[in-house]
Amino acid sequence: MRPLFGSRADVGSSALDEFRRAASYVDRILKGAKPSDLPVQTPTNFDLVIKLRAAEALGLDVPSSIRLRADEVIE
Repeated sequence: MRPLFGSRADVGSSALDEFRRAASYVDRILKGAKPSDLPVQTPTNFDLVIKLRAAEALGLDVPSSIRLRADEVIE
């Protein structure tokens, strides 16, 4: 996941997780399941991406505890 233009941080669903779930749906449909019978699934894995340069430009300090939890930190 890449942060939106001008944002300091973004949290969003994991693209890899979404691709895996999509493959599962395709597999079920190809095996004969009706799409209307498949359950709606919500994301369970999320990515946190922090843009340090944007935060610094706004005078914000991102604590090291947040940086350590981030999936990606962009300098």
